[in-house]
Amino acid sequence: MKFHSTFPCLAGVFVFAGCASKPLPPDEALHRSAAVHLKEAGAKATPDEQRAALYLQSAAEAHALLGSASSGEASRVIYNKAATDLTVLLRNADQGKMWNRPLTLAANGTTYRLRYSPGTRDGVWSPQYFTDFKPAAEVPDGTIDAKNRQDGIGGALVGVHKTTPLEAFSPRVGVAAPVTAILDFKGQEATLTLIDPVERPKFAVAGKERVMDADFSAPLAYYPQKSELWNGLMGAFRVTHYMGNTGLYQLEPYDRDRIPLIFVHGLISTPQMWRNVINEVEKDPVLRERYQCMVFGYPTGNPPGYSALRLREELAKFEKLHPEARNYVLVGHSMGGLVSRMQAATVNRESWNAIGKDKADKLFAHVEPGSLMDRATAFKANPRVDRLVFICTPHRGSEMALGRIGDLGRRLISLPVDLTGTITKSMGDAMSIATGAPGRIPNSVTGLSPTNPMLKVLDSRPIEAPYHTILGDRGRGDGTLSSDGVVKYWSSHLTTAKSECVVPGPHGACEMPQTIEELRRILHLHLKESGAGR
Repeated sequence: MKFHSTFPCLAGVFVFAGCASKPLPPDEALHRSAAVHLKEAGAKATPDEQRAALYLQSAAEAHALLGSASSGEASRVIYNKAATDLTVLLRNADQGKMWNRPLTLAANGTTYRLRYSPGTRDGVWSPQYFTDFKPAAEVPDGTIDAKNRQDGIGGALVGVHKTTPLEAFSPRVGVAAPVTAILDFKGQEATLTLIDPVERPKFAVAGKERVMDADFSAPLAYYPQKSELWNGLMGAFRVTHYMGNTGLYQLEPYDRDRIPLIFVHGLISTPQMWRNVINEVEKDPVLRERYQCMVFGYPTGNPPGYSALRLREELAKFEKLHPEARNYVLVGHSMGGLVSRMQAATVNRESWNAIGKDKADKLFAHVEPGSLMDRATAFKANPRVDRLVFICTPHRGSEMALGRIGDLGRRLISLPVDLTGTITKSMGDAMSIATGAPGRIPNSVTGLSPTNPMLKVLDSRPIEAPYHTILGDRGRGDGTLSSDGVVKYWSSHLTTAKSECVVPGPHGACEMPQTIEELRRILHLHLKESGAGR
């Protein structure tokens, strides 16, 4: 908590709490008791029940002063800190034995009776849902470029839901969400309510509707902050070790009323690349309330067709678990755009005649119906995909895959033995047809080559959902001759896109203000056109 810089008057309050020789200035006298009890509650040597009672007493005293002219701001900070720390203490103390049950707690001759509000469908979390809480202010935010906070009343927390075994689509560290802890008092009767500030940005506290204190960036920062470059490189070049990471992951608790907004990263990247994009999108309160963000992670050395198959399988599992879920919006960057496109296109055996019937016949001569190769090369558009956004996507390939960098990439990529064995067995002497290059096993680099036949087949098939393109030109304004440094305009341009936005940036233009602005515009358009109100 940054008390000293944000609330200068509080420095004296907390210093005084440990020194009885100096009187408080008159304008701070009202909240002196609340500040002293808050400091006492923070002493970890004190028994947990006594600490909880002191936190309650501090919160009650600050609660009575909320909005007062002389100490309202100081009381707000004291109240918020007490609500935050009490919630963390109750959830963790004695293995959670004090959590979610009525408590009678006494401090300094005052007895408080505490109860918990049950969860509701109008923005109040069930206390049973969260397995842990982290004070939002204590979550390292080094990877978040610009914090997304809302100043107000309550304890700003990151609620974590983690089960053993993990629930489907849960990251390994659990699913995180913004939570605001509210303590309301009627005499010595206290109620702890866990607010979802996304759905309830305001809530009644001390008899008045008040803005909730919330940190919407902290749940994103809670997820592991590993080296994106290193993990991206290893995911591309040492695929075997990263196959177990393949999956669709919820970044927020599932909500059947919100639209799944699924982000798909590209080559030599990881789902971490979307952290700041999601943070910027969620600064818009309407988008924050209407969409639930998810990511698809996968080792990017695999052929794009195989990664697209894995995403299809993950979406099928999601639909089986949540048949009532709203339809999806997919956002794909670079190769992730191709993986996304293959969710909204129908490709059958006849579609491959686009490369020439003789070549197609030879390619499929040994492909058995229902085999991995069959499922990766023939598929139906998913009707649950409602809209797509392609960012710097090489729909017709990148010439970089043909040069020295591409050749180096092909040599470094090591695919799983069982996958290469399946590909070799299915294709045999037709391997050169599949890759567009003699003697090469398909991987992500051959998949991005302009000579890759899959790209020609995809280019001949309609995208069966509205879609938009965002592409970069490195600020040169070259128009149809432009390039983002990796993908040229002739490859990223789609004539039937609902919109096309050229941003003055490189291939990694996802976090540029112009890209974020366009993505927000598209998401608002989707709300309007799909009638996806709550």
